[in-house]
Order: sequence, then structure tokens, then C-alpha cells
Amino acid sequence: MKSWIEGAIQGETEAYEQLVTHFRGMALAVAYQQLQDEHGAEDVVQEAFTEAFANLFKLEKPEAFPGWFKIIVERQCYRWLRRKRHSVVPIQEVETVFLEEDQTRNPEAQAIQKELQETLRRSIAQLPSSLQVVVELFYFQGYTLKEISDFLDVNVSALKKRLFDARTKLKRSLPIRNLASVFNELHEGGKGMLHIMNGDHAANRLRESGIQGDILVWRELYTYGPVTTAMADRSARQHRAVVLEEELGIPQKVYLQIESLDEKLRSLQQYKEIVLWFEYDLYDQTMLSYLLHYFSGQDLQNIRLNLLCIDSYPEVEHFRGLGQLTPKQIGSLSGNWHVIEKQELQAGKQFWEAYSSSDIRLHQEYLKSGMNELPFAKAAFEAHLSRLPSVTNGLGSIEQTTLETIRAGIHRPHDLFRKVGDKLHVLGMGDLEYWAHLKRMSEGPHALIRMTGATSFPMFNEHDQAFHDAVMSLTERGVQALNGEIDWSILSENEYWVGGLIIGKNHPSSWRWNPTEKMLCEI
Repeated sequence: MKSWIEGAIQGETEAYEQLVTHFRGMALAVAYQQLQDEHGAEDVVQEAFTEAFANLFKLEKPEAFPGWFKIIVERQCYRWLRRKRHSVVPIQEVETVFLEEDQTRNPEAQAIQKELQETLRRSIAQLPSSLQVVVELFYFQGYTLKEISDFLDVNVSALKKRLFDARTKLKRSLPIRNLASVFNELHEGGKGMLHIMNGDHAANRLRESGIQGDILVWRELYTYGPVTTAMADRSARQHRAVVLEEELGIPQKVYLQIESLDEKLRSLQQYKEIVLWFEYDLYDQTMLSYLLHYFSGQDLQNIRLNLLCIDSYPEVEHFRGLGQLTPKQIGSLSGNWHVIEKQELQAGKQFWEAYSSSDIRLHQEYLKSGMNELPFAKAAFEAHLSRLPSVTNGLGSIEQTTLETIRAGIHRPHDLFRKVGDKLHVLGMGDLEYWAHLKRMSEGPHALIRMTGATSFPMFNEHDQAFHDAVMSLTERGVQALNGEIDWSILSENEYWVGGLIIGKNHPSSWRWNPTEKMLCEI
């Protein structure tokens, strides 16, 4: 740890990353314990690291860093709580004037409540800007009148008058008896709603969009490495952690933080509504199917489960994911989700059970089934199976496309990743995953490609200049495979996973993928 501290003081990026990797879990636990707010805890930890790195030079003894950093985290928590502390007087004032509505949570009442919230939002947009900002800061952001007064340089009495005026104007566009409950619902900041999605970048955009609710980022990579139907099994997960560290460079401790997400799944009764945000590609569809498989076995009671799953957006020419969208664009998707029905839960369960099975016949059976309930399941499952050795030359879609792209004149690794990624966008393949595939293709006496100008593939340091400038070319075996002169799957000594299937010399299979017919066949 001393070397990390010294390196960070000298501005070494790797040292910063080591400190963040090592202490982030601890910091999140401390922050969440105090805040009981997931994304609040993440914000606090980010601020704490920023403060700590700016003041590292003040730390006399490196070994004191953990306790020193914990104090910084706790101080940031205090600041967060102080910012969010909210006086309830204005709400009480409203409640003394208007009657509360019946809060019975039935579908009709929920629909009415949602309509009222939308009406309130539209009405607020019609207020003078001086009133809008006070309503936003007080009711939606949770700042106290004193904090708003300091920020806007407007005295508290004037702010109270603005809030009173705002409520008076809003009464004209809202049913009087519902005003208090709508304000209460909005003041809770989405309490009772949880959004589950993939990707921190997209999650940040969702937070910035103004859509209310907690956010859970599902951090998994079911498209690479060993998967089983029961992914929460400890021994299976430990095995997976070892493989991902060896082949992708993901530290086991980092990967095993997925267990904390499992814990969150087991404590969902605090929510009234859950929205699953996922995309069309295999990367997202495997996560979606895993979650639907999980939910299909739970007693959801009164929790309403929703799905938003898209493959395009009007203003984005080449849509690849929610992370491409601006906060405003993501905000426009609010309410476009639909309630997940029993048949969709069952469809997700079937997808996951087939995908994670070690019996290829279950993959075959699922491929032949209708798969009509989830719109992108069929294409994603076909993309999954396309990674198997083909009937023509034993190459999967990743190997075949890579060799074709190199032969077409693309030789730099990052250029190759972008080009292959575009061609195989339905896989949703990330860079670490692709580097692992390239490494596998370049190893052994029957390697398909060679790399010159660099000695190894990147793990954490993907910005290594030598790797960036390396040149990829076809070996003789690569040329032969492209020409259909050899069956590479028979010659290769590699072993890898495609869903729950193990492919390799020690796991021979007579099943192949026919890319023309898009079907499995036994040879």
C-alpha cells in the first residue's frame, strides 16, 4: 500500500486505480450504512476519493490511509445528508388545507397517480422561472429553505412566499384533493421504484435525466467464461472468478462484488415497482434472461415488474446502447416501459436455462421453439450459437469475422475491435472480451493470427502504446481456415465457453453451427 500512496502522490494513474480498486468496496459499505441510498453512496465515495487524492500529500504515514480515508467518507456522508435534509412544514401546510386521497395501491389508483404526476410536471413547466427553480430545489431535490436561500441569495421569507404562490397557481390545474399526495409522492424522490440496468455510464445518464427512483447497475458478463443455471452457487461463482481473472484480468475480489447485487435482489420488498432497462444484444439479453429467471421463482406480491428493451432510438443512426443517449433522451423514455406478464417471465426463464445448459440439445430445443414473447431473444440466441465452430471450417463468428477483417486490410487491434464490433454488434462484445478472443486465436502451433510490435495482450492497461501500435496478420493456418481448407476446431488446443457449453479438444462435440441456415446440425 505504501507504494500505491507514493505513486498516487506522484500522479501515477495505476496507483490511483489500485487505491480505488482496493478501498472502493469498503467505502461503499460505510457510505451505504449511513445513507441507506445506493446512488447516494456511490456519489459520496466518488467525492471522497477526489478529496483524498487532492490531499494525499498531507498524509504523513501511508499505513494510516484506511482510517484517514474512512473519516473522509464519513464527512462526505454528513455533507450529503445535510444537503438532503428536508423540512416537512410546507407539506404539512398543504395537508392542512387539502384532503388526502385514498392511497390504495391498485392498478387503477396507480394509473391515476401517474397521470397526476405528469400533470403536475407539465403545470410546473408553466410557472414563472423564479417559481420553477424554488419548486425544483425544494420539492424535487430536497434542499432546505436555508440552503436554497444561500444558493439563490434570496431570503427565506421570500422563498416561502414563492412556494405559496407556486402552490396557489398549481391548484388551478390540479384536482384540489390530490395535490398534497402528489407533492408527497414527488418529494419522496422516486421512493418505491427501482431501476435495474447494465452500465455505469447509462446509469449516470439515467440519474441526470430526472427520472425518479433508485438505480441498481447489474455488473456481469454472461457472454464470457463459465456460466451455470444457478449462478449464485458459491463454488460455481468462485470458479468463474478465477477464469475471469486469468483471461480478462478482472480481479477476483472485484468480480465477487456481484454477491452484493444478489443481496439486493433478495431485499426487493421495499420497492413497489421495478423497471428493467436492457438492450437488444446478446450481452444485455443474457442479463435480462438471468433476472427474469430469478424473478420467475420469487413471490413478487404487489411489486410491479416492468421492462424497457430497445434496439433503436429515432435520433441515433447506429444505436448500440442506452449509454449513447443524452439524459434528455433517456428521460423521454420514461413511462415507455410495459408491465412484464407471466409469459414473458417464463420466456426469460427458458432462455436462461437453455443458454446456461451444458447439454447442447437444450440449446437446440430452445432454438426450435417459438421465442415470440421477448422481441430480441431469437436474434440474440442465434448470435450466441454462431460463436460455435461452423460446419464449413470450424471457425465461430468471432474468429471468422476477425480473419475476414484482417484480410480486408484492418491490422491495428483497436481498429480491428471497432470494425468487428460493428459487424457483430448483436453480440454486444466489449474490448476485454475481444482481446481474450484475439489472444486465444494467436496461441498454439495452429494459431490463426500473429501479432507483431507487442509482446502481450492488455489486461488492465488497455492503453498500452505498444499494443495500440501492434500489427495483426494472418498465419498460414488462418489463410487455410478462411479458404475452407482445414477445420480449425479439430486442430485447436484451446478451451473456451459458449454459454454453458465447453468447447475444446478435451470436450469434443459433433454439433456445429450452420451460419447460412442459422441452425445447429450434427455431423
